[in-house]
Amino acid sequence: MSLQIYNSLTRQKEDFTSVEQGKVKMYVCGMTVYSDAHIGHARTYFAFDVIKRYLEYKGYDVLYVQNVTDVDDKIINTANTKNIDALEYSCQCTELCLSSLDNLGIYRADIYPKASEEIPEMIQMIQTLITRGYAYVVDGDVYFSVEKFPSYGKISGQNVEELKSGARIDPGDKKESPLDFALWKSTKPGEPFWESPWGHGRPGWHIECSAMSSKYLGLPFDIHGGGMDLRFPHHENEIAQAEAATGKPFAKYWMHIGLLTINGEKMSKSIGNIINICDLLKKWDAEVVRFFFAQTHYRHPPDFNETALQNAKKGVTRIHRLKERLEDLSDPKTCLTNHAEHSEFDQDLIDVINNFKTSFEKAMDDDFNTPEAIAILFDFVNKTNKHLEDHPTSSLTTVQHALNTLTMLGKLLTLFQDEKTTDDATILLSLQEILQKYKPDTTQYDSVDNVMNELLLIREKARKDKNWAVADGIRDDISCLGFEIQDTAEGAVWRKT
Repeated sequence: MSLQIYNSLTRQKEDFTSVEQGKVKMYVCGMTVYSDAHIGHARTYFAFDVIKRYLEYKGYDVLYVQNVTDVDDKIINTANTKNIDALEYSCQCTELCLSSLDNLGIYRADIYPKASEEIPEMIQMIQTLITRGYAYVVDGDVYFSVEKFPSYGKISGQNVEELKSGARIDPGDKKESPLDFALWKSTKPGEPFWESPWGHGRPGWHIECSAMSSKYLGLPFDIHGGGMDLRFPHHENEIAQAEAATGKPFAKYWMHIGLLTINGEKMSKSIGNIINICDLLKKWDAEVVRFFFAQTHYRHPPDFNETALQNAKKGVTRIHRLKERLEDLSDPKTCLTNHAEHSEFDQDLIDVINNFKTSFEKAMDDDFNTPEAIAILFDFVNKTNKHLEDHPTSSLTTVQHALNTLTMLGKLLTLFQDEKTTDDATILLSLQEILQKYKPDTTQYDSVDNVMNELLLIREKARKDKNWAVADGIRDDISCLGFEIQDTAEGAVWRKT
């Protein structure tokens, strides 16, 4: 069976053929870095981690690009409330977010272009859109004219006329049509800005992905992905910008990840049920969390709850027990297995192994169907355990074959990997950035001890001044790096959790 992918653009499964033989170019919309990464981010980037792993297993050379939105209204507003430069603040948050994903065991993309570092490419694309008649300038702002792009709505299924009838132009808007969207925003007080042909300003959100994916992958590229909530307007606008500017198709396959719920409710800041990754990992093992994600197909919405995590933990334990059993039996120094050629009983286990591999690949070839792959994995666990009970003298080579196959396919689901934790140098850098956030004129320290002791002094002063925002902020920021502050009778102390 050839690999099939559900294409959100055509709303059907399609045989996958890459634009360039043997290579896959994949772009996934990344995080807007104004706070720590949460489990919704983890859900999306876990899915594309598995997708990349399986594409590489199929023999493709995968180039994976994931942008970082480090210029945005939320970033600017949050930085202003903290009295810190917006780009400095987003730089700190970027490292915290990526470190959190590291600690969860989600492998990094190959390239992380930052919006703030790709402004020339965005300006060039905007200028091209103006020249080609798809965009217009009003008092230093630049807007994309939706009605000039006839195929607008093709990925979201939105009808332009219906959208237009239900939309309105707010007072003060400079747009010619309520559907038009900003490509460039003229600067406002307290915002970072860049020079442009239209005056000081900053890019709109949508243009960054069109410009950066085009730059790093070329057009058309193979896979564009993100959360289901990005289909409209973000991905719709990306297509319009990129195709209007270049006259080329944008992305061949569009993949959208089902949005996670928590105890049956949508994850929302207003509800207060957002769970940061750093807090999640204080209670749950990273491999268990990843296995929980894998139990739901990437296009469907997983529901995060205690029961589901407990069940995921039990499942991981079952799989690891078989792996440990096979490791013991395949150790020639300790096992009692027969080193002779395969017996008729060995052939039974070989058939189980081969059927496992074939069925597993068939499931993953069907639009990366991880729940079905897991069901097949558990079937392999059951049948292999039964075989080993019935025939404890299986040959060494057959047992090793079972172990190697289990390990190889399990890793595609992110099992059995060496758990990554942020290295000491990165931790020190992140702590130094946190320190600068609360004491901008601070010196550079060469040890974690010195930085943490300085943070404790700042926090203690903030507590005396009843500046709870700073005191609590320091505690929360360092917790994401695995540190904890304890207030004792002798004063505050810190420890690594």
